[in-house]
Amino acid sequence: MSQDVGPLARTLALPYYDDALPAHDEFHANRVRDIALRLATDVEQSVDEDVLAAAAWLHDIGRPLERTDEVDDHDKWATQEVVGLLKPEGLSKNEIEAIQHCIRTHSIRASSPSPESIEAKLLFDADKLDATGAVGIARLVCIVGERSGQSGERYAVIDDLTASREATSDQRDVALLQDWAKERLNELYTEPAQELGKTRWKYMERFFEQFHTEIEPTGTQ
Repeated sequence: MSQDVGPLARTLALPYYDDALPAHDEFHANRVRDIALRLATDVEQSVDEDVLAAAAWLHDIGRPLERTDEVDDHDKWATQEVVGLLKPEGLSKNEIEAIQHCIRTHSIRASSPSPESIEAKLLFDADKLDATGAVGIARLVCIVGERSGQSGERYAVIDDLTASREATSDQRDVALLQDWAKERLNELYTEPAQELGKTRWKYMERFFEQFHTEIEPTGTQ
């Protein structure tokens, strides 16, 4: 790298997060960066940490535009947007393409290509891990709120409807959060991420046990 690209990418990315909601804001990007760099120390392959840090800061810069329907695919849009940001800063074609690949492949969506480089796999894993554990629960609840606001309808309820007379076949409940987290954990690429994911899932299991205790009619905790 011709310069310390991580801090540069942070500076370039921050204005894009001005209109971001909590689940995909600059704090999420910073956590993803921290998780990714932590995982990088535990993999056998050589990792370009500058590429990884830059991609982490930039991976969700298109989220606010996607939320308002100004772009269809935030990772595809950001993949192109970063060229205009990074090229004037003197980054080489290879450097920019490495960052682009990380951004383009970070999503769990079916339309997203699979990550091939170790940096892209680490970014993917770090992004998914931020949807698990204590932080993940908070983020997933935020996402439920976002989707409810976008649709104008209640996307899910924070309750367990399995035994409720109010339940209908099309209602989602707190089990959705578990499903979302588990789906992401099942997609992790690297062994260090899988190990960290196990720890975070254990916490989530304890959380949901407490959750169900609290909503029981006789619950006292």
